Amino acid sequence: MVQEQFLNVIDVEEAERRFREAIRLEPLDAEELPLEAALSRVLAADVVAEVDVPSFDRSNYDGYAVRAADTYGAEEEQPRALALLGEALATGVVPQGTVEPGRAMTIATGAMLPRGADAVVMVEHTDEVANLEGTAPHAGGDGRTLLVRRAVVPGHGVAFAGSDVAAGETVLWRGQVLTSRETGVLAAVGRDRVAVRRRPVVAILSTGDEIIAPGTPMRAPLVYDSNARILADAVRELGGEPLALGIVPDRLNVLREKLRGALERTDAVLLSGGTSKGEGDLSYRAVAELDEPGIVAHGVALKPGKPICLAAHRGKPVVILPGFPTSAIFTFHQFVAPVLRRLAGLPAEQRDTVRAAMAVKVNSEIGRTEYLLVGLVEAGQQMVAYPMGKGSGSVTTFSRADGFVTIGRQEEIVEAGAAREVQLLGRELRPADLVVIGSHCVGLDTLLGKLQERGFTAKFLAVGSTAGLEAARRAECDLAGIHLLDPATGRYNDPFVDETIELIRGYGRLQGIVFRPGDSRFEGRDAREAAARAKEEPDCVMVNRNAGSGTRILIDRLLGGAEPAGYAVQAKSHNAVAAAVAQGRADWGVAVEWVARRGGLGFLPLEREQYDFAIPKARLTRPGVAAFRNLLGDDEVREQLREMGFLP
Repeated sequence: MVQEQFLNVIDVEEAERRFREAIRLEPLDAEELPLEAALSRVLAADVVAEVDVPSFDRSNYDGYAVRAADTYGAEEEQPRALALLGEALATGVVPQGTVEPGRAMTIATGAMLPRGADAVVMVEHTDEVANLEGTAPHAGGDGRTLLVRRAVVPGHGVAFAGSDVAAGETVLWRGQVLTSRETGVLAAVGRDRVAVRRRPVVAILSTGDEIIAPGTPMRAPLVYDSNARILADAVRELGGEPLALGIVPDRLNVLREKLRGALERTDAVLLSGGTSKGEGDLSYRAVAELDEPGIVAHGVALKPGKPICLAAHRGKPVVILPGFPTSAIFTFHQFVAPVLRRLAGLPAEQRDTVRAAMAVKVNSEIGRTEYLLVGLVEAGQQMVAYPMGKGSGSVTTFSRADGFVTIGRQEEIVEAGAAREVQLLGRELRPADLVVIGSHCVGLDTLLGKLQERGFTAKFLAVGSTAGLEAARRAECDLAGIHLLDPATGRYNDPFVDETIELIRGYGRLQGIVFRPGDSRFEGRDAREAAARAKEEPDCVMVNRNAGSGTRILIDRLLGGAEPAGYAVQAKSHNAVAAAVAQGRADWGVAVEWVARRGGLGFLPLEREQYDFAIPKARLTRPGVAAFRNLLGDDEVREQLREMGFLP
């Protein structure tokens, strides 16, 4: 396979400048829609009211229409008496009578105020009685007298015509996104149709012979197409309309045809994959054939996302996003999202930021701007940022991250504790009810799922037992899952905690060697004997665990300093170990019994260990911690853990 190099890598600012010069950035034309179809659309023109709202003087209360001057001096013990007219005003009725001095008229909430009245007295502040002795009957009356026990001023209880909206007033401005609040305003001023910006239609093509649609049976070395789903929904979130054109195989003539058709039907085209310069990467070859002006940038000094290709065809944006999910979504939000917002008539996005201290030292590559995804946790009065890791091929990193730190092109090291600005990925940072940092365990996954069912949100960062315990000592988490063995005493966890930590008993679990059934190097053997033989065979490949994890400590003790084939490959969870063995990427590894059983793998018991939870004493009273401790004592939960091979 012939690989070409990116010889013209440019910085982010230059790439954005070239791209924006090559495309049309004016909002799209307007279209008129029925009001019921306008929710979430962008107004294309200011809306000027043609009527007053309300269109008449109306009552705000159930009560009585009066002349305010007739109530002056009214008190609870010395009410003012008014003759009650016979007409009672309901909503939707035009009053026939007039309220003259010394008179009052019954009125309902929302009813039209009669001539002569300038205020409404609430029914709670009045009494109706028969005509008082010695009072002469009045024309049009019903023989009753109204006793007013509280004075009112002119305008009390009345919404005058135009007091909400006056005819000729601008009630909504172009560029506003129509929520239920705005559509309510439009209905209130009588609009049944409204001019909105046409949504940008965005074609989405996934490329590559290795890509298959979700729902198709999986087999190695194929990959489910997650990018199409991510991009389609991201386009919708930005007010666009995605047009999914499916998966295009690595056939240049097929890709050319799809690309031509997409350009005729849409306002922008996104391709996923095929942007690198390997022999099978065809997307950039097809896009290179576009004219006016074609490709304007291919290769940007950016991590993740270096291979991105930016192009235009007669003013229409054409972008080839990298195939790896994190790279694809990052470059989409960097280069494409601002363009789609402009086309949709939306203002530029304003991301919130928070100041946070880096939890660990981070090394970066000189010459590239790096966007480092982080998870945020509260520690006292400050936020702490933990790098999410997993790389640009991860489909989960972006969804679980709280934000990202920008590392400049000339920065090689960001020290632990350094204060950095974190751009949030969501509209706001919602602290989790329970922050867990430490060793991964499928039993813990079960507990956190149960906690979620009970209405508590949880955040988990897998950093290993050692780093988790350190985070607990710094009170950066609510609890840390740990399984650390002290060789001197043979005891788990207790020897490692200090006076700042309360250790809560979790459960016992059995660690062992996992392998594919039928492998004679392991089948029916003792775990330590099998490991001793395996480490001497060059073609017997292991999968390791991440440094600092309790399982890694167990593995290193088992190997006695040896580093057999596969030792450098570090999985971050028991599930990842089982997957590597099941798929044949490795022949053996160390994991808990449950993942072996669930994955149909062989299992050689190695050591029963204790998986406990270290809780900073400063956080013991937090509701999430209390809920978690209650879970550990729940009989139903304990039984489920037993069924999984964990012994509470």
